[in-house]
Amino acid sequence: MRRVSLVFLAVALLAQTKASPAVYGYQVVNRFPHDRGAFTEGLFVLDGDFYESTGLEGKSNLRRVEIATGRVKQQYNVPSQYFGEGIVAFGKQLFQLTYKTEVAFVYDRSTFQLLKTYKYKGEGWGMTTDGKRLIMSDGTAQLRFLDPATFKELGRLSVTDAGRPIDQLNELEWIKGEIWANIWLTNRIVRINPQTGRVNSWLDMSGILSVMETAGTDVMNGIAYDAKTDRVFVTGKYWPRVFEVKVGAKK
Repeated sequence: MRRVSLVFLAVALLAQTKASPAVYGYQVVNRFPHDRGAFTEGLFVLDGDFYESTGLEGKSNLRRVEIATGRVKQQYNVPSQYFGEGIVAFGKQLFQLTYKTEVAFVYDRSTFQLLKTYKYKGEGWGMTTDGKRLIMSDGTAQLRFLDPATFKELGRLSVTDAGRPIDQLNELEWIKGEIWANIWLTNRIVRINPQTGRVNSWLDMSGILSVMETAGTDVMNGIAYDAKTDRVFVTGKYWPRVFEVKVGAKK
């Protein structure tokens, strides 16, 4: 009987690991203005403001934005040959990826002065940090862990849902021990276990923009978490609003 029970338990555990994780909806808590001209590639909250990276060659910039009003308080224009991508703060520095030029910029966090550049292989998409390492996405199903002192790769994490690779991982945010990621070309956010790469759950953000608001917009891209106030924000490329949201009911 004991042997049969152990076999049954093993099968049950295997089935559990292969089961698809839950999908949750959302609740909009607040709405804030967002620059309709911002092709958002990176977003986070620091010292009560948004820090945002925008893309496209000749239009990319790094900016500090007042949350309540959307007013740009500080801005650095990236040289026109670069397509700005994900950003993250680490210590007194800001790191910004570029799309296909394999260059990362490092800025002084306060002044936006360019301090240095790093090279990396492949495309740059999103960035966040676990407080020790930088975490980078490149559009695949893998996340890269980087040393913030040298930008050297420390390892990779394969992201899977019930054993299936989840690619198109885009803008990233570290929230309460999970990695949240926009999935490019969708209105979904995936919540990832940073130890195993397994998907803990999904957020379906469909319908967050009204029909009128969707005119002229591009994909959802931008997740920011304010740990001091425990608030989560989401936006997208050319979106007219940033939304403060909470996780809703299971679908």
